[in-house]
Amino acid sequence: QVQLVESGGGLVQAGGSLRLSCAASGTFFSINVMDWYRQAPGNQRELVATITSGGSTNYADSVKGRFTISRDNAKNTVYLEMSSLKPEDTAVYYCKAVVRLSMQKTYLYQYWGEGTQVTVSS
Repeated sequence: QVQLVESGGGLVQAGGSLRLSCAASGTFFSINVMDWYRQAPGNQRELVATITSGGSTNYADSVKGRFTISRDNAKNTVYLEMSSLKPEDTAVYYCKAVVRLSMQKTYLYQYWGEGTQVTVSS
């Protein structure tokens, strides 16, 4: 019912920048929280940044001051601006959306994208 498609990943040198996008499509009433996670080989998936429907944000300590999460509610899209990238930022980046499917039902569902690879070379 809800699809999330990430884009914008790629290979970049240390110190460089990338902008990730994640667009939600399908049939739903509203999107609540949108998150970016990442998972490096051999590691657990970790939360990178969160943004609420009202625009409140939160970041992992490892990316504070370097990454910025934003969203365009009209486009159902969340972005992650990444700057001063480090080799340790290399991972598959996933977006997650918490979605309310209908006005009649208040239950919230979580959906994940397929992920986009970010590789930072030293």
